Amino acid sequence: MISAHLPILQIVIPLIAAPVCLILRHAFAAWLLTTVVTAVTFVISVALLMQVLDQGAISYALGSWAPPWGIEYVVDQLSAFILVIVAGIGVLVMPFARQSVEQEVPKERIYLFYVMYLLCLCGLLGIAITGDAFNLFVFLEISSLSSYVLISLGHDKRALTGAFNYLIMGTIGATFYVIGVGMLYMMTGTLNMADLAERLPAILHLRVVEAALAFLLVGISLKLALFPLHFWLPNAYAFAPTTVTIFLAATATKVSVYVMIRILYTVFGGPALFEVLAIDEALIALGMLSMIAAALVAIFQDNVKRMLAYSSLSQIGYMILGIGLGNAAGLAGGIIHIFNHAMAKAALFMAIGCVVARVGVVTISDLAGLGRQMPVTMGAMMIGVLSLIGIPTTVGFVTKWYLIEGAFTAGNWLAVATILLSGLLAVIYSWRIVESAYFQDPPEGRDHVREAPIAMQAPMLILAAACIVFGIGATWTMDIVIVAAEALVGEAVPATIETSGIQP
Repeated sequence: MISAHLPILQIVIPLIAAPVCLILRHAFAAWLLTTVVTAVTFVISVALLMQVLDQGAISYALGSWAPPWGIEYVVDQLSAFILVIVAGIGVLVMPFARQSVEQEVPKERIYLFYVMYLLCLCGLLGIAITGDAFNLFVFLEISSLSSYVLISLGHDKRALTGAFNYLIMGTIGATFYVIGVGMLYMMTGTLNMADLAERLPAILHLRVVEAALAFLLVGISLKLALFPLHFWLPNAYAFAPTTVTIFLAATATKVSVYVMIRILYTVFGGPALFEVLAIDEALIALGMLSMIAAALVAIFQDNVKRMLAYSSLSQIGYMILGIGLGNAAGLAGGIIHIFNHAMAKAALFMAIGCVVARVGVVTISDLAGLGRQMPVTMGAMMIGVLSLIGIPTTVGFVTKWYLIEGAFTAGNWLAVATILLSGLLAVIYSWRIVESAYFQDPPEGRDHVREAPIAMQAPMLILAAACIVFGIGATWTMDIVIVAAEALVGEAVPATIETSGIQP
């Protein structure tokens, strides 16, 4: 029965399609195949989520080798949720990609773009579905290596520098991660995450295990660009082709946050670990520092893509704060922000891509008058901006509500103040976009700017609408996230939060 093999099909289909695109060596054929494959992966991810909600977690043993001896794919509510996010963004990017890639990537390299895109998608999906710590490293490298190539494909030579910096930092991060995995294997004799979770509590006090955790966290922090290990991200986002920026901003760092959740909560026991080691305090401090420092830097950026890159660094801080709070409400806020920020940031970068298609390189001054000349695009951008700020009825408000409740539960008033201050800073850097687009006149000679093609606008509008729909109907996502967070933490979200009005 094919439904029993959906976990492996989720990985194998894009993995096989990538070399097929290479053989085709034709831009349109490669785009068409990639579009079909991403649609299939999205359908599979939704089917897996439905199976998990109906039947519980799925375990799939590769090659009929029973875990922990063989590699195991595990799909629970959290991993299924991440699969839907990655595959959903992947399929929405494809209609946008055709014309955007043709404009920003040299013609002779377009088919290579789709080869790397499929490999990156395969790697990210594999990270979310594997239950093996070393297999996770393999998928992490598949996604990273393809990302380096994707970033470097643009016309701007600065993209090469951005890709090289990412390569160096990503390689260091991967090295740290695999050293940590090696130490855990040395102490436990297993790489299966569930098996590790059973064996580690008895040896959690040993220095070797503490060192392994330190290596793992540093490696993952480099991959997710946690402040102050973030220096590769701004240039990578600013100078990569817009389609690459959209996909990586909405998925790559989010999947790395998922990896941190898996390592801390599934493998090391989450709250039990925090009682032995003060990891939670360090995560909370780094999360708050990232929220404020990156937002302050974003205020002074002139390149809009670079501004949004620093905004992403600030938003990553919210996710790390939720992880560090160590209670179900805070962790639920961190997990749901993976989803919420993916939609908002993808919509924002798509809007920038539409502007690039009509105006060219986008600085704040380039947006002057576009609120009247490209009202649909700028309207979508405003919804994304409101989501970043956390205005009620947007997805960003849902995130902040749960994070603030989690901070209250933890008795951390400084975290509450930091969340509110970060929102105010988002208002400041976002206002520069609003002011230029709606309160300034377009430059002379730019009188006939029109909207981008409908194929580029449609996915942008879907994402912008989702920022409102899932902000108002938060129950649809929060029901999944709360169950996942409660399972990881081992406690229930307080009933006062569930009846607070966030969930209709």
